[in-house]
Amino acid sequence: MLPTPDDAIDYLLCTTPDPGGWQEVAPGVLWIRLSLPFQLDHINTWALDGGADGWTLIDCGLGDKHTLALWEGLLRGALGGRPVERVVATHFHPDHIGAANWLVERTGAAFATSLTEWLFARMLSAGNDAAADAAVERFYRRCGLAPETLDAVLARRGAYSRGVPAVPATLTRLRAGDRLPVGGRLWTVIGGSGHTAEPVSLFRPAGGDDNGNGPALLISGDQILPRISPNISVWPTEPDADPLADYLASLKDWAALPSDTLVLPSHGRPFRGLHRRADDLALHHAERLAEIESLCASPRTAAEVTQALFPRPLDPHQTVFAVGEAVAHLNHLIRMGPLERVSGGRAGGPDIDLYRRHTAG
Repeated sequence: MLPTPDDAIDYLLCTTPDPGGWQEVAPGVLWIRLSLPFQLDHINTWALDGGADGWTLIDCGLGDKHTLALWEGLLRGALGGRPVERVVATHFHPDHIGAANWLVERTGAAFATSLTEWLFARMLSAGNDAAADAAVERFYRRCGLAPETLDAVLARRGAYSRGVPAVPATLTRLRAGDRLPVGGRLWTVIGGSGHTAEPVSLFRPAGGDDNGNGPALLISGDQILPRISPNISVWPTEPDADPLADYLASLKDWAALPSDTLVLPSHGRPFRGLHRRADDLALHHAERLAEIESLCASPRTAAEVTQALFPRPLDPHQTVFAVGEAVAHLNHLIRMGPLERVSGGRAGGPDIDLYRRHTAG
C-alpha cells in the first residue's frame, strides 16, 4: 500500500528537530526527536509544560548511552532545569520505554502507563527462562523459517533488555477514559489495541492553551502514523492471537475525534487528516488480507507469505516484525473463515504449519 498522499495530509509547518533538538508545536507542547539505530531511525517524544508542577514527558527512547546523553542535554537545555513531574510511556516497546527508569531515577518523576504495558515490559526486561526460549523457537520453527534465518532470529534473545535495561518498579496506572492533569489542562487517556495490547494515547480538546485557544491535540503513540503502517504482529507469547481485529476496531474509534485534530505521532511529522489516515490504514489491511488469501490458494508457510509481502532482504530485527505481521493477517483470515491452518505436509516435516483456503468438511 502506498502511504496516504501528502496532499491528503496537512503536515504542520515547522522545522523537524535534529536528534536531541526540540520544537514547540503548540503552546506548552515541545516536540523532541531522538535517534534510533534502526531503519526507522527516530522517535518523537513530547514534553508537556505543567507550569510549577514541572514537565510531563511522553515516551523517552532507548535506554542506551547515546539516548541518555541526549536527555542530559535536554534536561539542562530545552526543559530549563525544571522538575519533571511524570514520565508516560505509550506502550512497552524499547524505543518508547527504554530510558524511563533512568529518567525516573534521575529526576524523581512518577512513571505512568497502562497496567498491561508495564507488566509486559517488566516481564521482557527480566529475560526468558528455558520454557519461554523453547516457545520462541517453536513459534518461528512452525513459521517455516530457513535454518540460517531461524538461527539469526534466535540469536536476538536478550534484545529487549539491551534496549530496556530496567523498568520502573512502581506505576501510576492509566486506563482509557482517565483524565491526566498537566498544568491546569486535562488530557484524556484513549485506549486501543493491535500494535500492542493496551497502548495509551492522549487527547486534549481545542482551546486548551492558557488563552483558551489552541488546536485539538492527539499524542497517538504508534497507533496511527502518517507515512507508515504501524506494525500489527503476532508474537510467540500468544501465537493464536488476532491483534488485527483489535487494531481495525481501534481505527474506527478515531472517528469520534475532531477531523482537524493535530496528531502528534511517534514517528514522522505532526499532521492533520486523522480520519483520512485511519480510513487508508483500514484499506491497506483489507488489501493485504485479500492478497494473502489469494496466495494461500496453494498451501503456504508463514515464511513464504512473509517473503511475498516483504520481498526485499530483511535483517533479523526486521524479520521478526515481518513474520509477526504475516501471522497476524493469517490468524485473522482463519478467524474470519477463509483460511485454515494445518500441520505438516511438505518440506520441513510435521512441525511446520501450512495455511490454505478452507476446505469444506
